[in-house]
Amino acid sequence: METGLLRAFVTAVRAGSISRAAQVLGQTQPALSQQLRKLERRTGQPLLHRAATGVSLTPAGESLLPYAERILALSAQALHATRTSLAGHCGVGLIEDLAASRLPQALADFGRLHPEATLEVFSGPGPAMREAFDAGRIHIALCDPDYLPEPPRWSVRLPLTWAVGAGLDLRADPLPLVLFSQPCGWRAPVLSALDAVGRPWRVAFESTGLAGVHAAVRAGLGAAALLPANIEAGMSAVDDAALLPVLPDVVLGLVRHSRTVGDPLIDAVEAVLRGVV
Repeated sequence: METGLLRAFVTAVRAGSISRAAQVLGQTQPALSQQLRKLERRTGQPLLHRAATGVSLTPAGESLLPYAERILALSAQALHATRTSLAGHCGVGLIEDLAASRLPQALADFGRLHPEATLEVFSGPGPAMREAFDAGRIHIALCDPDYLPEPPRWSVRLPLTWAVGAGLDLRADPLPLVLFSQPCGWRAPVLSALDAVGRPWRVAFESTGLAGVHAAVRAGLGAAALLPANIEAGMSAVDDAALLPVLPDVVLGLVRHSRTVGDPLIDAVEAVLRGVV
């Protein structure tokens, strides 16, 4: 498969719509739509559900996505590996939502290509991320940039999706919610989206970790706002504005120590993060 077609597919999934993905890639919407149709012809199956509210994955698309992301990451890393051999230590801070996604696999693949480099992935809430950043344990971080002392080098917008388990009554009044415990920068926008449409809610379950949120959602205790990549078996995504309001995008920033500017290892790790997120 052509990497250009895979990049078009992955970008459309991350952006949540073909029009937003076209802006990210600097293409026209018709051109990107043509690439996606070409990829679907290659696979012989539809990969995306297309609606006025955006795109979502078909079962075939869900199967292809992890392969597409890894192919793109490996392609970029292999090209870099043929140019230089990297060594040293790099601490990478990731919010847990990303640490539970495919980013660690991309970083592991990077480490395999550069055996003399040592990577450490640190995951934790904002205050812990700040402490590790100040102590020099983290050299580069992809997280809510408000928690870190230096401005982000670049930012990315990611969509949130409602996730529910079997048996949850979405018309319950008030709506039971599963939330991440404070501090969590995503709670306020999610609750504001419900308040904006006059939907009463109550907190049914809170957890400081993603595993606890997943368990509560699978048990049907409430609805949760998750990144699409973190919706697991036993959960389903809800994309019906008549049942639940459209959620705002969340913004993550790439922050790195100013003293690492020009460090070839940190530069290469930044390129990996840019290519996967």
